[in-house]
Amino acid sequence: MPAEDINARAWQIYGQRQLTRAYTPPVPARLGWTPWEGIGPGAEVLGDVTGRRVLDIGSGAGHHAVHLAQAHRARVTGIELAATRHERAVGAHADVAGVEFIQADVTEYLAGAESFDAAYAIGTLAFIDPHRSLPALRDGLCPGAPLILSLLHTDLHGRGPSMEVAPREQTILLRDDTPLPTQMWVLAPQLWEDLLTEYGFGVEAIDLYPHPDESATVIQQLIRARRLRPAGASPADAVAPERPPPTRPSAPARSCSPSRASR
Repeated sequence: MPAEDINARAWQIYGQRQLTRAYTPPVPARLGWTPWEGIGPGAEVLGDVTGRRVLDIGSGAGHHAVHLAQAHRARVTGIELAATRHERAVGAHADVAGVEFIQADVTEYLAGAESFDAAYAIGTLAFIDPHRSLPALRDGLCPGAPLILSLLHTDLHGRGPSMEVAPREQTILLRDDTPLPTQMWVLAPQLWEDLLTEYGFGVEAIDLYPHPDESATVIQQLIRARRLRPAGASPADAVAPERPPPTRPSAPARSCSPSRASR
């Protein structure tokens, strides 16, 4: 079975288990990029998102999207592939102003969506082939828009990151239930930077956050990137690239005003 199909099945089962338990995670008081409370930055890495269209990739139960809408007045679209996880979000937060939840594949959704002013993924983009997700995100973001990714640096078995773009077997650990097999792209920071650059992003920073328990081996990486301006756009339309231009052509962003794209 293809890696992404394995992952889709795992998250569908995971969402059903959470529905059965009637569990909904609380809306956080602060946006966190690591699994450990208080470790790492907050929503400020997205910049000022007031009134802006923000994409939550793999939004799950929707609690992060709700936080951004309520605490930072963003207009958030939570995109989730697993129908059961989408159901959890809608069931708990359907009436929250400034948030919409979409059940779809993110790459297919972005092909026809209005461009976003920012996008982020907390632990979710590693379940999608980057050769499929990154070009879709490039074409679905306004020039200059931030893309913030929280990803594993070491995997759940303590193995270091891979230097090839290939998934490796992982599991979703569940309390009092059978672990779910998945396939994850656990890649070295330099490889993520190379991929992002290839697909039209400038990487601004990659930070590593080790587990607060020094005996643990898990390390999380936080990647701050920005969608570069497409070929032919005026300099005012985007932030100037700090990395070499992408080697593949990028499609022009849709419905991006100069005032938004230049921030």
